[in-house]
Amino acid sequence: MWKSLVAAIAVLAVGGSALAASVVNKDSEIRTLIVTQGSGKMKLALHAGETVEFCPKGCFVTWPNGDLGALTGSESIEISGGVARIK
Repeated sequence: MWKSLVAAIAVLAVGGSALAASVVNKDSEIRTLIVTQGSGKMKLALHAGETVEFCPKGCFVTWPNGDLGALTGSESIEISGGVARIK
């Protein structure tokens, strides 16, 4: 439940933003991203089939496989097989 709450807060935080990255979890299990924006870090847990918008002003993300990436806030990301791909 805590992870769902974190995801909901992330969605609400960018609700008014025209630009935000979006991520969809195409896997059948929960996938977690670590999002670093400014000096803050948060875990973003995505349930199977869930889509979340986040990172409206750019951020760094640790992907499910441990890789680190930088986002500008306009990317569309798909997680499949535990691997994130920017579309």
